[in-house]
Amino acid sequence: MNVPHSLSRPRAARALALAAMVVLAAALAACSLTRPSVAKRTFLLEPAPPPMASVQKVVSLRVGLVNVAPPYRGKAFVYRQDDLKFEADFYSEFFVAPAAMLSEATARALASANVFRRTISPGAADSGEYVLDGFATELYGDLRDASKPVAAIAITYYLSPANALAPNVIWTREYRQRTPVTDATPDGFARAWNAGLSAILADLARDLAATDLPK
Repeated sequence: MNVPHSLSRPRAARALALAAMVVLAAALAACSLTRPSVAKRTFLLEPAPPPMASVQKVVSLRVGLVNVAPPYRGKAFVYRQDDLKFEADFYSEFFVAPAAMLSEATARALASANVFRRTISPGAADSGEYVLDGFATELYGDLRDASKPVAAIAITYYLSPANALAPNVIWTREYRQRTPVTDATPDGFARAWNAGLSAILADLARDLAATDLPK
């Protein structure tokens, strides 16, 4: 029995649509196979060693944790677009969490500068005689002026006796660096943050070496 034209046309249209979908799916699959996937890039700040202290303190220091403000606590790079708008770059990130990275960098810098008789790394069982904690309030790329990008980093350090029964901060200081970025790329910001952190740790070592500690 012959099929009326009024019935064969919808079937033909559906067949053509199905064929088009198959061709489109094949094309998309081919693109996904040939197009390279975007890989994450990881960076680790390795600040330059500060100058050696002229006089070493005959006490031991344990470096505690350098906490980081919540907006910058994750590994992803953070860029400030305007006064209220911040964006995270999930394809460019720190190799380790910023808190651990800044804490270890602080301990290495003070040990290298020979400020104290002994510098104890974060997480060690030895409590030392003094403990140095910190809090980073800034760690972002500042793009508010697109023609003058800046890598911002700010850390406040707190020095306390390790055996104090109650919180007893005997010394504190805030350090800020806003390093110009010549190349507004993740590599450029990483280099600028590294330079800023190097300057902060050099100032920290110098200031702690000049500080009179309680007897």
